[in-house]
Order: sequence, then structure tokens, then C-alpha cells
Amino acid sequence: MYLSYYNLNKKPFQISTDPKFLWIGEKHKEALAILSYGILDNKGFLFLTGDVGTGKTTIINALINNLDDDVIAAHVPDPGMENFDFFNFIANVFSIDKKFSTKGEFLNHLRKFLNDAYSKNKKVLLIIDEAQRLKSELLEEIRLLSNIERQDTKLLNIFFVGQKEFNNILIEPENRALRQRITINYHIEPLTENETKEYIKHRLNIAGSKRNIFSSSAIGEIFSLSKGFPRLINIICDLALLTGYVKEQKTINELTLIKECAKELQIPTEKAVPQKSQIAESDPKQEVAPIESQIAENESNQEVKRGGLKPAVKVLGCFFLLVSLLILSWWYIKYPAEFKIKLSNINKYMTQIIDTINNSKSEQLLQSSSTTINSKPVVQKYSINQIDSE
Repeated sequence: MYLSYYNLNKKPFQISTDPKFLWIGEKHKEALAILSYGILDNKGFLFLTGDVGTGKTTIINALINNLDDDVIAAHVPDPGMENFDFFNFIANVFSIDKKFSTKGEFLNHLRKFLNDAYSKNKKVLLIIDEAQRLKSELLEEIRLLSNIERQDTKLLNIFFVGQKEFNNILIEPENRALRQRITINYHIEPLTENETKEYIKHRLNIAGSKRNIFSSSAIGEIFSLSKGFPRLINIICDLALLTGYVKEQKTINELTLIKECAKELQIPTEKAVPQKSQIAESDPKQEVAPIESQIAENESNQEVKRGGLKPAVKVLGCFFLLVSLLILSWWYIKYPAEFKIKLSNINKYMTQIIDTINNSKSEQLLQSSSTTINSKPVVQKYSINQIDSE
């Protein structure tokens, strides 16, 4: 709809990963270089993580397109399946023309396939996308596939690609064997503001634009709302072009237009902790209430923690009291005469301490009363002089 208005040949911000619009930033270049090295060097297990919409699929496609002919690659887009479904799926993508009903039969054919590839000087790569959907049982089966190897080299490279939740799966005790085998682990971060600017400019140029359709301030607002996630950048920019076409804006420089797009898309924005000036200008119920609720929550948590310690303290105190009574009872039975002498000495010592405390309190009271008495004439004299002067 807006292509002719902005002199574009095609939509620049499609969500689908069109290789023509591929933009490789520094983060993507680094990830590609590290992963390519792991495959060429037969490192075994590789692992790429990133939040939703950071460009993991873009890296996968770029990696597959850049592989040499001596690499046989298979891509599993969704591993959320049963074990035998998974075995038959990877057999199909590796062009093993057979459906398996037993694990042993599958492993025999896979071993033959891997050894044939090795004899032809070919490397085998299995890419498993959405790795956070893997069940623990299937994850262990995938680990065991890597046991098909030769003494001098790995026959199968397995490349996990998933969201950061996959880290929580790996730290589970039952997955420690797999965790120890991962040789390369790379986490891709969102784009910076400068990278966001280059990303938008690149896609507009590929689509046929000869000028900057988005102003610098508009790009800054897009970055602020998208947090640098390429997928969100595409969605916001596409709607912004459509809205700009409707409002007949050849250059999108209104921040309100970008904010309207984000609001229409229901993109959440993170609110910073309000300063005093912001609280004074805004509705106090909207700004102060969340902070008070957080403080109340923290206090309640502290109360719970303190309350959780009381039973333990009581038990410990009762234990020491019981031990002390047992020791005193044993001492009284064993040495009654000495016990009576010691007890009388303790009473005398405690009496002296109490007398000392009472005497010190009496002295303090006398000092405070004398100070009060001495201060009264000064006040009266000051009052008389003041009256005389008047």
C-alpha cells in the first residue's frame, strides 16, 4: 500500500527472514565466526542462545548458506516431539530412506550414514532449533548420538539454538553429562542504538529507498521501544510506514507517531523509578503506589524471614538451658558442699552488681536534678533582664 508513496520496490520490514535483507552486525559476525570454527574443527556440541526476536534464525540461515559443500546439514525447526518421531525426522532430513520402529535399527543406519560421510571427507551437522522445548529424556537420547564417533574425531556435530531458558534445562543434575560436552556457547545480545540505525538504513536501501525515511529522533524512539530486538524493530517500522502514508508524511520524524504505533501494537514499555520532580508533576496514585507496594512487600518478606528464625532460636535456647540444668544437677549430687559454697558466692557477687547499678542510677538522678535546679535561676535572671531592658 505504501510502496509507491515512499518509492520502494518491496516491503523492507517483513517478519520473514528474506536472505536479500540479511544484515550482519558485529554480534552476528562474531557468532557466525565462532560457530563456523566449531563446525570445521568438529567440536561436537555447540550452543547459541538469545532472547525472543534477537535474530537467532537469521544466524542459522546465514550459517547454512555459508557452509561449504563438504558439510551435510540438517535443520530441526521444532524438537517438541516423541523420541521415535525425532529419530525418523532426522533420518528423513539426512536422506536415510527408511522408517524406524526400534532404536537399535535407527542407530545402525545412522552409524553407517556417518561413517560413509567420513569416508567421503564430509562433516555432518545437526541443527536443533527451539532447544528450550526439548524434554529431558529426548535430550539425553541426543547426547548419546554423539557417542557414534571415531577414535580421532567426532562424526556428528550437534548445534543447539534456543532461548535463554535452555540454560535452566542444562543446569539440571540429570543433564550434567551433556553440559560438560558443550564446547562452544555463544549468547547473542539485542542491537545497540547505532546498530538499530544501520539496520533500518540497510533494509530501506535494499527495498529501493534513496533517502532517509526515518529521522534520527524517530530511530531513537524506535530503539527505545523495541529495546534493540530486530523483530520488534521490523514490526514498529512497518506500521510506522503505513501510518505515515495515511497521514501523508514523506519523512517520519514525529515521535508521537512512533508511540502511537507502539501503543496500537501493545508493545510494553519499561517505566523507570520516578524522581521527585516526576512524582510532583504526575498523579501520585499512579507513581507512588507501586513503590510503596514494593517497600511493603520487602518489609513483609523481612518479617517472614525474621519469623522463620524464631522457632530455631527458641529450640536452641531450650537446648542450652536443659544442658545447663543437667550440669548443675550433676554438680550438686557429686559435690554438694562445694556447690553450696559456690552458690553463696554467686549470690554475693550478683548482690554487689545490683547495688552498683542502683548507686549509679541514684547519682545520675542527683546530677540531673541539680542541673535542673541550677538552670532555673539563669532562666529567671534572663527573664528579669529582658523585662528591665524593655
